[in-house]
Amino acid sequence: MTDKRKLVVIAVLPGSRLLTLAGPVDVFAFANSMLQDQHGKGYTAYDIRVVSATPAAEVKMNSPLSVMLHGSIYDIHQPIDTLITVGWGLPAGEPVSTKFYQWLSQHASSIRRVAAVCVGTFVLARAGLLHNKRATTHWEAYDRLREQFPDTIVDTTPFYIKDGNIYTAGGVTSGMDLALAMVEEDYGREVALKVARKLVIHLKRPGNQKQFGGLLPNYEVNSPLLLELRPWLLEHIHEDLSVEKLADKVHMSARNFARVFLKETGLTPAKFIEKLRVELARNYLENSPLSLEEIALKCGLGGLVSLRRVFLRHLEISPGTYRATFRTSLLQE
Repeated sequence: MTDKRKLVVIAVLPGSRLLTLAGPVDVFAFANSMLQDQHGKGYTAYDIRVVSATPAAEVKMNSPLSVMLHGSIYDIHQPIDTLITVGWGLPAGEPVSTKFYQWLSQHASSIRRVAAVCVGTFVLARAGLLHNKRATTHWEAYDRLREQFPDTIVDTTPFYIKDGNIYTAGGVTSGMDLALAMVEEDYGREVALKVARKLVIHLKRPGNQKQFGGLLPNYEVNSPLLLELRPWLLEHIHEDLSVEKLADKVHMSARNFARVFLKETGLTPAKFIEKLRVELARNYLENSPLSLEEIALKCGLGGLVSLRRVFLRHLEISPGTYRATFRTSLLQE
């Protein structure tokens, strides 16, 4: 019988988070178990190898331990079906790092799926694999990735992104979301769902990465206009905040205010206000016993229908589900 096992290689860089490699490994291992139940004990869907991205088999992790892996990426000589890179990356210019980036660049086209988890996206970018590609990474690394690799189309909203044969995942646990999607791609939804249930995780997690990060960076640092305006905004957020009203508060014409605001924040006043209202509503949902209707009114979102609509647009999750997920434990008691 022809060996149809798919070789899945997890390439681990020094300083990686343990979960970035353990999560995907467990997903593929459970998939093997599920498929063996269907096809018999001799059936193996995935040949899983966890290797170092350096010549040494032992890798020091970000946590206080080192792991002894199956070997080095340079020990792999058979065709690779899926390559998943985890870790921040090796220092640029060093012989070890240059060798790995060159290896990635040379072999990527012959690998069916090339992936990275969390800040491993930087590794693919340094290897030249993300030119004009859509990619995601941890939401906190959005600005760094965009600044260092301006030819990459960065979107840290989704948990994972596929662009051609390149796959990237957001935060650490998004590696499991991505691995489940790969299992579903290979063997169908039923198998992937069984794996998700076994691991007690969502097959497709509701929402997106913005549930965990802020919709608005700290613009006040680089925006004198917002530094002046934000305290007043927070006091009057429940009111109708037109451009004219905002401009009058800082003694500017509406046209000039809108121009300066967009230049300093990258957002129109209307979009900024809406995101600010969502951020405030999130805080109330997490830390107060107020009803959804009360929160909508306090944040200037009009009512429950509007609150739900903006949450779905920005976070891809309903306010009720958000509260159930992120509410503080003291309020739940």
